[in-house]
Amino acid sequence: MADIMELARLWADHDALHTHGVRVSRLTEGPPLELEQDAAGAVLHVRAAGSATTVLRLDVPLGDAVGYWHPAVGWDRHLTADWAGRWRTVGLVDSAPLGCLYDSAGLTLLAFASDRVTATSRIRFGLNEASARFGVWLAMDLSPDEHCRIRIGAPGAPFADALRALTGPLTPPGTLPVPDAARTPAYSTWYSLHRDMDATRVEAEARRAAEAGCGVLLLDDGWQTRAEGPGYSGSGDWTPDPAKFPDFAAHVSTVRGLGLRYVAWIAPLLLGERTEAYQALEGHAPHAVARLGCRVLDPRHDEVRRHVVDSCAGLVHRYGLDGLKIDFLDFATVYADEEGTPAEEDIGRAMHRLLTELRDRLRALRGDDLLVELRQPYAGPGMLGFGNLLRAGDCPADATANRVRTLDIRAAARAGSVHSDMLMWDPGASARAAARQLHSALYATPQISVRLAGQSEEHRALTAFWLGFWRDHRDVLTQGEIRAGRPDQLYETVLATDGRRAVLTFYAEHRSAPLDLAGLTEVALVNSTAAAQVVLDVGGRAAEVRLDAHDACGRPAGSAVQTLVPGPNTVPVPPSGLCVLRPVSSEQSPR
Repeated sequence: MADIMELARLWADHDALHTHGVRVSRLTEGPPLELEQDAAGAVLHVRAAGSATTVLRLDVPLGDAVGYWHPAVGWDRHLTADWAGRWRTVGLVDSAPLGCLYDSAGLTLLAFASDRVTATSRIRFGLNEASARFGVWLAMDLSPDEHCRIRIGAPGAPFADALRALTGPLTPPGTLPVPDAARTPAYSTWYSLHRDMDATRVEAEARRAAEAGCGVLLLDDGWQTRAEGPGYSGSGDWTPDPAKFPDFAAHVSTVRGLGLRYVAWIAPLLLGERTEAYQALEGHAPHAVARLGCRVLDPRHDEVRRHVVDSCAGLVHRYGLDGLKIDFLDFATVYADEEGTPAEEDIGRAMHRLLTELRDRLRALRGDDLLVELRQPYAGPGMLGFGNLLRAGDCPADATANRVRTLDIRAAARAGSVHSDMLMWDPGASARAAARQLHSALYATPQISVRLAGQSEEHRALTAFWLGFWRDHRDVLTQGEIRAGRPDQLYETVLATDGRRAVLTFYAEHRSAPLDLAGLTEVALVNSTAAAQVVLDVGGRAAEVRLDAHDACGRPAGSAVQTLVPGPNTVPVPPSGLCVLRPVSSEQSPR
């Protein structure tokens, strides 16, 4: 990509278009911008300016802004000053060109999404002190015949609603089907076994996972030859280690016979020096990752794409796998600015070609039942044609991060099944502490990664209870209408409802959550805190309800009838526990 302008020039006055309070300026020479306005916002049409970089600015008055969200936001959700910002590369396998500035009520002030989700773009954002305006800059090297569209949402919509409306049109028409197995609790070997695995240990864990209600086994790193060396120096050959898995196909068949789908981990762009593949592909992997002891294959080369597709499809075909967990795809972005051969191809487009070939080969083998896991940061709208399990980035034992990351993915994904990072906890922890890890994954599909063989009786009970609760409420939790509040407040209370059933979870103490009981036949209150009660801000009329409580392990913890009046109401719920609230009909009301 060509040089990007200095900050001092990014706020320069230019001819601008205006839509729904947003000022749109083209900062570089080129054809005039075109704007189609409607009640939902506007569509900005951008055309190339020869071989020059096209730079646009979208800016609005600061108003009541409190935070800015984008797909790679992480923990940095505050208002960044323009001088503290930087240009970020976004593309198919690293984030996406979309973002949202929102106010203290969680309503949008500036929300946009570009349809340029494959090719590489640069993005920058920040607050200008002198003008009290917030700006977003997009820089794109458009090809001569390229036509980019940027959807700008009308302000005032709830944050998540605005993002779903913007990303809907970005979902590719050929999205990967989502079989029921993609929406079933999974067991992962990573945190539980790491690389210390073999067929016997994995099969033992698989039996317990099936008994606990899991439907998928994810075999993570460690199954392949040369896996025991430092970092990923042994990655590249992708053959099962015969010492650990003497008959890998028979092992896969055994696990599938337990009722589990079988998915194996692979990092096909990583090339270690201790592999046979290194001798053939070294010249196509110029970038070294010293901390991981490997190199990164450049997907712009035919030989690389052939190696990746053959490695992945060969595994599925030879061993009867149901799919793959494909890791480290975002590492391809190291070649976004490379000048090596064939430098004329954008890295995002090269990855699109690779992933299209891979998807077609895998679907020829497994059809609509294929399972492909992708993780943040390459779980954006453009990737929905290539994966159907969209997993939160690694956050071992961090319940807050798991909650936030899964809800971030849900805000931008209109297809696929959002998965939590693998859940782990201290085997000596209290039941209340362990249960909070499971609560963090309620609004996604949970992946469990604790040693099931050594679980205490309490931990077995809470695992079975909360996985059972999730299965019973799966459709509400993963497909219902969701209200999660402001991103910068880390989604402290989350409500999902289908109009008849609702699940409301409290992740922070001393918070109240609005709830309208009209039309609801059941409300499950999950208390993921150390407090012994939650506060409901009830809307509408007073209602008499029956409360049935359970502790963190699912044991009954009392029943009562309570009248909820409009406004704040304190409801007893055990710490890390559950209380199911059901309206009492007039015929059942006590006299």
